[in-house]
Amino acid sequence: MAEIRAVMASAAAPRTQEFADGALRSAVLAGLYEDANGAAQVVLTRRSKALRSHSGEVSFPGGRQEPGEELWVTALREAQEEISLNPSAVNHLGELDHLRTVSSRSWIVPYVAEITDPHLVIPQLQAAPDEVELVLHVGLEELLCDGVFREELWTFGEHTRPVFFFEIEGDTVWGATAAMLRNLLSIVTGTHDPMAEITHWDAPNAVLPPGLGE
Repeated sequence: MAEIRAVMASAAAPRTQEFADGALRSAVLAGLYEDANGAAQVVLTRRSKALRSHSGEVSFPGGRQEPGEELWVTALREAQEEISLNPSAVNHLGELDHLRTVSSRSWIVPYVAEITDPHLVIPQLQAAPDEVELVLHVGLEELLCDGVFREELWTFGEHTRPVFFFEIEGDTVWGATAAMLRNLLSIVTGTHDPMAEITHWDAPNAVLPPGLGE
């Protein structure tokens, strides 16, 4: 984690996409910790299948900003509500690129944070059953293994966009969450290009294939 702290501290400012009229400000928390073997892990969730949107998908803990609330506080509050992560056990490390999605009309700020005292905190994480089916712990090294990541070009009307996927044990991470993971990995591996055009994972008037847009 020491290397990740140093990299995040020196990372370029996050790129952002224009805030569209009617978009909903949201924040997510990419919580990292070092396991007993010294390997960096990231905390994800599998969303409840009972939810109306993005049911059963893998995502970071997070949600919409409440009136008068700072987005960092939004990320902490949502993580506490969804997986019982105590805000006092979280240290802010930085931000990833800000993303705009069309399917959920959200403008998202992803925060990267370190979960302190993981030997005490991690066993206490619990999924809120009305929102989260399972708390996932995924090693960054696993995400970098051959065959885990792939990129596809999808055409939506006149628009062609890259869509990212990570195949992890038991789940497929795709879309906005995969774009954030890709951004995080590029920063921690030193391959991030802050001058490149920010990647859109979604497109105007996108109609997603059956099973992925539920």
